[in-house]
Amino acid sequence: MTVTIPEAAPQIAMVLAAGQGLRMRPLTNHRPKPLIPVLGKPMLDHALDRLAESGVGRAVVNSHYLGAMIGEHLKDRTAPAITLSPEDTLLETGGGVKKALPHLGTAPVYTVNADIFWLDGPIPALRRLAAHWNPAEMDALLLLMATTRSVGYDGLGDYHMDPLGGLTRRGERELAPFVYAGVQIVKPELFAADTPDGAFSTNLIWDRAQAAGRLFGLAHDGLWFHIGTPAGLKEAEDLLAIGGVRAVAH
Repeated sequence: MTVTIPEAAPQIAMVLAAGQGLRMRPLTNHRPKPLIPVLGKPMLDHALDRLAESGVGRAVVNSHYLGAMIGEHLKDRTAPAITLSPEDTLLETGGGVKKALPHLGTAPVYTVNADIFWLDGPIPALRRLAAHWNPAEMDALLLLMATTRSVGYDGLGDYHMDPLGGLTRRGERELAPFVYAGVQIVKPELFAADTPDGAFSTNLIWDRAQAAGRLFGLAHDGLWFHIGTPAGLKEAEDLLAIGGVRAVAH
């Protein structure tokens, strides 16, 4: 099925690939987590391929742990074109985006975690996000997954979502029905405005957007796999190989 790319779709993406992957050891002893394959292809390549298919022309990829391997892996990729943003010290999600701001421009961008894996529903998730994006009302639009449908996830959830998509972070000792799926559209300017120099989490940006009533979510209608440990990777690959799912995980 041919799906039109929405006019508001971001043209640039930030791909977060700097994490240490501690819970994935020993698989990450000599390889960064984004380069661990799922169905024979590194998770980083799955993410970049989906970005290219959704009209993204350039991706900024940060790196830290075994970052030279990521740079070598991406040196010949042209779709999307790659700009590397190496980090001498780990800057976390927010600090990594802030460091890369000179490469991201001022228009809204996708940010994608490089160590996640998902399968699209009838319409690709990135295009669904772009179709729902409304910059007049939103500062960030997060792709969320229902915790009850998440493969390999056993956490408490991240957000409650109202009927219009507005998000509220769960409180302490609460359960929330949705977990952040590692993909969003966000305004880069949020990372520059009164944020720390050095490491900080994107949670700072989201909490400010929530307080302003400008943090929204969209429930993913496909499959999403939380691959945090070697056992989680095996569970995901075993499930993906069942019932012909392998054929659509291109």
